[in-house]
Amino acid sequence: MILQPDIILYDEPTTGLDPVTAREIDRLIVELQHKYHTASIIITHDMHCVKNTADHVALLLDGRVYTEGTYSDLENSADPQVKQFFE
Repeated sequence: MILQPDIILYDEPTTGLDPVTAREIDRLIVELQHKYHTASIIITHDMHCVKNTADHVALLLDGRVYTEGTYSDLENSADPQVKQFFE
């Protein structure tokens, strides 16, 4: 944080953590965004992390952006390819 980055990249920040610690990491990510006015790019399979931290979500399928929108948009999608991420 000393260099005051505009963007912070997180790669699977909650993988392997217990649910309590994972939610604490989510909270810290959001806190850093607000405190330092940074954007975050979070690569994750943890949909709870996505829900807790993301303003905008891009869903990758076969290495390409398949769809994007808010968490709610994707969660309520009728597309079977998207729905499987929320099951």
